[in-house]
Amino acid sequence: MRRSFLRGLVALAGVVVFAAGAVPAGASVPARAEVTPHLLKPTGVLPVGSTSLHLVDSSRPDTWVPSAGPRELMVSLYYPTFVAHGKRKQYMTPLESELLLKEGEIEGLPLDVLSRTRTHSVADAPPVGRWPLVVLSPGFTKPRATLSGLAEDLASHGYVVAVVDHTYENVATTFPDGRVAECVACEITRPPETAHLFWKKLQDGRAADVSFVIDSVLADWGRFVDGSRIAMAGHSAGGAAGIHSMLADPRIKAGVNMDGMQDVPFTGSLSRPFMFMGREVQYTPGASEQAGTWANAWTRLAGWKRWLVVSGMTHASFTDVGLLGWQMGLDSDAEMPGDRAAVVTRRYVRAFVDEHLRGISQGLMDAPSSAYPEIKFCTPESGCA
Repeated sequence: MRRSFLRGLVALAGVVVFAAGAVPAGASVPARAEVTPHLLKPTGVLPVGSTSLHLVDSSRPDTWVPSAGPRELMVSLYYPTFVAHGKRKQYMTPLESELLLKEGEIEGLPLDVLSRTRTHSVADAPPVGRWPLVVLSPGFTKPRATLSGLAEDLASHGYVVAVVDHTYENVATTFPDGRVAECVACEITRPPETAHLFWKKLQDGRAADVSFVIDSVLADWGRFVDGSRIAMAGHSAGGAAGIHSMLADPRIKAGVNMDGMQDVPFTGSLSRPFMFMGREVQYTPGASEQAGTWANAWTRLAGWKRWLVVSGMTHASFTDVGLLGWQMGLDSDAEMPGDRAAVVTRRYVRAFVDEHLRGISQGLMDAPSSAYPEIKFCTPESGCA
């Protein structure tokens, strides 16, 4: 569960073997170095702008390195704009690409390849309108860039999206002055008998990060953000932090946990809407210890709730890591092509926030859909259908 997503994408030969299907006999296969990874085009009608925010929380020391001073965060903000053309946002820096590939033990690719990923948002374009806010929290060890595809798509449908780098919890956070904070939390020994204390510290820290980001966005971007309509979604550790963030901050009206083990129990109950969305093989009720953590949390969710499982996906499939790895021919256990996984993830997260922040329902949250046969609706009591 906590192992690197990229380790699930085993690097084989130095050529691309496209996951979409077999290469026809006699066809040339492009070398990996020739592949330019790219995010899927957003599906909404609104052009998307993006900018980076450097935030300093002077009210608390850093979670992992108190000697570093106040907690510093980098946030990527995505939003609707009227500018359809212009310089695109850089996906990540060459150093961040290098460290992410090395963390995943991926070989046979240029170390800067992910920094060349094509995005669809216009860097520093002027914002327009006033929209609901969605905060996204990435998985442990993963930089905020890995949720860019979801963020761009939501913004194209009329959301402001804040994607948070939780400093010292991912391979690299690059600050405007050139400093790079690497993953201090990754080096902390976590023996089984005390591992829960580590994850509680991480989730409590993320809840504080999310609240501070909301404060900052409302203070500096309040003209463009409807503070009465805020949701949070996250992947892996970021998804698991969703409930804790909602309990700590009543401004978060709805939350999504994408494939994150809910391994830190919580007391009391949560009456605001919450959705679990995970791999069928891992999170079918009764299938695993991980599914058991969802079942325990389920009993304390007192409001609207959903438990969805997706067939054919791996842990990485819910993020850009799965899509970009598929494009570059990295082998994985995923049966679902990376582009389809991205489509499914984006569609269901958007359906959830549309329903609970806008009151707009397309029926996807009500029952299984023939357009998305990979999705099953589950409960601990009745199983999946």
